[in-house]
Order: sequence, then C-alpha cells, then structure tokens
Amino acid sequence: MEEPRLRRFAPRRDFAAPPRSEGRFDPPPGSEAWQRPWVQLRHFSYQPAIYPAMVGPASDDARPGSWVNLYDKYGQPFGNGLFNPRARVPVRVFRHGQEFQGEDCFDTLLDRALELRLGLLQLPVGTDAFRVIHSDGDGLGGLIVDRFGDVLSIQVHSLGIFQRLSNWIPRLHQRLGTNRAVVNVDDQIARWEGIPLRQVVSDPVRNVKIREHGVRYEVDFTEGHKTGFFCDQRDNRRRLAQWTQGKRVLDLCCYTGGFALSAKVTGGATEVTAVDLDEQAIEQAKRNANLNNVRVNWIHCDAFSYARQMQKNTERWDVVVLDPPKLLLSREEQAEGERKYDDLNALGMMRVAPGGLFVTCSCSGLLPAEAFEDLVIKAAHRVDRRLQILDRTGAAPDHPEMSNCPESRYLKVIWGRLW
Repeated sequence: MEEPRLRRFAPRRDFAAPPRSEGRFDPPPGSEAWQRPWVQLRHFSYQPAIYPAMVGPASDDARPGSWVNLYDKYGQPFGNGLFNPRARVPVRVFRHGQEFQGEDCFDTLLDRALELRLGLLQLPVGTDAFRVIHSDGDGLGGLIVDRFGDVLSIQVHSLGIFQRLSNWIPRLHQRLGTNRAVVNVDDQIARWEGIPLRQVVSDPVRNVKIREHGVRYEVDFTEGHKTGFFCDQRDNRRRLAQWTQGKRVLDLCCYTGGFALSAKVTGGATEVTAVDLDEQAIEQAKRNANLNNVRVNWIHCDAFSYARQMQKNTERWDVVVLDPPKLLLSREEQAEGERKYDDLNALGMMRVAPGGLFVTCSCSGLLPAEAFEDLVIKAAHRVDRRLQILDRTGAAPDHPEMSNCPESRYLKVIWGRLW
C-alpha cells in the first residue's frame, strides 16, 4: 500500500547556485486539461517556499509574477501561488487545497494579518510601531510591512508581490490610519527576482518619531537597518524595564538604544552604558535619548573589544544585555558564527556582578533555539560561572510563526542570573 501523501515532506533548502527552473520541461501527459497557467511540483511539500529542485514543468503562459495553479507530481490539484522561474524561490505557495482559487485570497490574508494586530493584540493601545505583515508568518511570503507612526515601511522580496503592492498599500493605509509608505527592495534580491528598481515608488520620508510603552524613538529610513526599527524586541524591552530599577546596566550591541532607553526611561536604572560599532546607530541613539530627556553613556566601539577592556578594568554591571546583529550568516559559516556567539556570551557573562541579570539574544535563523541555549550554557561553564535560567522568550506576537514554516523562529532570548 502506498504511503499516505501527507507524510512525504521534502526538505526546504537554499541554493547558492543559479536556479535551474529557468528552462522549461516537456508538459506531462494529460496536462492539456489542466487549468492555466499552471506549474507542476516534482516533490510534495507544505512549505510556503518551493525551491528550484522541487519545481517541475510549467505552462507556456506562466510568466514571471503569474498567479498559478499548482499540481502535484501525480497531476492532482495542490494549491495556488506566485511563479517566477528566474528566482531563487521559483514558487511561493499562498494556499493549499484541491480546489483552485483566484487572487482574492490575498484579501483574506491581508485581513487576517490586520485583525491580529488591531483586533486580538490591540497593539495601537501601547504603541504606534509594530509589524503589520510578517512574510511567511502571515502566509504572505516575500512581504514585510512595519507601521511607524503614519508611515508604512515595506520590504519586498518577491517579483509577484511587487507587481501587486500598489493595490494593497491603499487598503493598508485605510485600516491603519497611515498615509505615507517607504518601499525598499534590496539590490541583490532585485537582481535575483527581476524587480525593476526604477519602478520602486516611495513617499519622500526621511524619518518619523514613534512611541513604545512610554519611550520615544526616531526611525531613520535612510540609515536604519531593514525596515528602520526592530519591533520584534518590543515585549522584551518592556520586560527588561521591570528589572532595572536602581541598577547599573550594560547594553552591548545597542543599535539605536532600544534596551538601553527602556532600562533608563521606564526602568529607572541609575546608570546605563550602551555600546555599538555602528557610528550612525550611536548618533541615532543619542537623538533618541534627547527625545526622552535622559542621559546614557553611549560608547562607539566594537562590543568584543569593549568587553575585553572592561575585563581588564574589572568593571561589572548589575544587568548585562547582549543583542548582537546576526552572527551566523550561512551554513558554510556555521562554525565561525557559533564561535562568535560563544566568545561574546563568555565576555558578557564575566561582566555581570554576582546575582546580576544576564539577557542574551540571537537573531540567527540558522541557529536553533536548543543549539543557542547549549552554546550559552557551555560558555558559562567555560568562564566558571553558573547560569540560573529564568525564562526563554522570542519575538513579539506581531512576528508570528506559521506551522508550515517553523524555521521562521529566528529570535531567541535567554533570561538568567549569574553566580
């Protein structure tokens, strides 16, 4: 008896080589009756991203960016998605099912994303900065949208999404009360996807001021990373503030000062030192401190070097936060990335006073939560400290993970005390 189809999952893989789905396959027997435009999958997978090795033949009217009907390798209806034969992700699946649907399913997905933020989470009550659409986490792979005040900050990773975006932006403005949009397409992604950068249209917005649980920030769209501000740490910043009253705090890799300002403004920390190698980020952090009328010791320095120097100075803090940028960039650099995490965590732990709070983060999607925790524990033992783990958290709920895309769990945060 044949194994049930639902158990045959093909692994998701990323290919550095050019995709091989650019060419066409001979149409399979019986495909004359298939609903056009169509694409056949060579392997069965409920993953939203279908990579080149999993893509079979396509009808001759399936163009880059087309909404296509998907058939499995047996010729049975499988769902619908966007097709781009030249892309590293040739097929992005937006719905699975044995009955084909039109593009109006995007309306449903957009409404679900908005209802989560505005209805269930009621995010506007505490902030005007949050993620509106979280790519595969909202079933809208290739699209990231953040709201910052009256501005939508949009990242596009898919030609098909780009072709439809102008129809969606007014809908988002109407529901969110925004009126400006900044659209960003990475140059390399534009080349892979065939997105014409000359057609990327944004409103002329340089920066905007936002509020988050009593703290004010300025988001700079010309210098900021990704969409300009990291909303994923919002709940973790608020939680940190609950534990910093009267404490001395060190924020390593502070970026524009999220944790540092939460500790000082709402947390009542007596002294905060914040370190980052990005000079522009430090300048933005200083402006953010001025917005809140507080004083923070901003240090423009490499976090590794600063921690080593403070080790020589025998300087310690009541609270130490490590929130570095992604240190593990590819599977080929796995060992080097893990070594960097090990080194930074060991250095950070040695700067925590006995009984002090240690908060360490990783945003590397290629580093599983279990591996990150194991790495942190080993680092503690290597420097002869004992880590009392209090909790494990991740991204705020406006950064959801879809069940068919578990690898989207990228942010890991460990909270503990050190002895």
